Amino acid sequence: MPVLDILILLAAAFGAGVLNTIAGGGTFLTFPALVLTGVPPVAANATSAVAVFPGYLGGALGFRAELAAFDRARLIRLTLITLAGGIVGSGLLLVSSNEAFSLVVPFLLLAATLAFLFGDRIRIWAAARARSLTPEGAAGLFAVSIYGGYFNGGLGIVLLALFALWGMVDLHRMNGLKTGLSFALSAISVAVFAVAGLVVWPQAVMMMVAATLGGYLGAPIARALPREAVRWLIALIGFGMSAIFFARLMG
Repeated sequence: MPVLDILILLAAAFGAGVLNTIAGGGTFLTFPALVLTGVPPVAANATSAVAVFPGYLGGALGFRAELAAFDRARLIRLTLITLAGGIVGSGLLLVSSNEAFSLVVPFLLLAATLAFLFGDRIRIWAAARARSLTPEGAAGLFAVSIYGGYFNGGLGIVLLALFALWGMVDLHRMNGLKTGLSFALSAISVAVFAVAGLVVWPQAVMMMVAATLGGYLGAPIARALPREAVRWLIALIGFGMSAIFFARLMG
């Protein structure tokens, strides 16, 4: 592997670790970097999921108190629904050709960027339309999990909006549930991709190390930077990557 490619992948993974610690959006860096260095789009998506996986584990451990506050049977039911959707979404990626996946990637990146940028408004909008007795819908979580298994970008924002529609109001509990379910979904997706042989392991391993380091160092950076500035920086990265992939599609 050329030294320049290694440097690009390490820098992208490190930046993704920092971004995910601060506000999310690491996929906007890892996936395009893999494609740029010659990894086919489908394999790049699978390898990107593996690269950022340690961050989900760390997040789940960080929210273990919030997760423990949920009824165990309820948490198990939601996790099983998430795992089922993740398997379906990952399976869809397995049968997608690189050409077909390349067609939808720009739209997925753009949708994920918009979801990230307007995530708080989406959550508030959803909460305003919720009813105190709104039941948890298996269909909604299953559909969101399919998306997450297929393409992970913006998953957390969509999950928070879904929880608001369920009538949840405690943001800490919502974030805990979001992180726990995201970890479960990412774990099953990584397992499916690994068994199917989609993961490019040399790139994945080096990016996992860099992303973990970036996640660790992202905490003090998160405290030092204004939240609004970070949000717009990530949005600009997302829009920029969307534009690049739209240009590739049109070219």
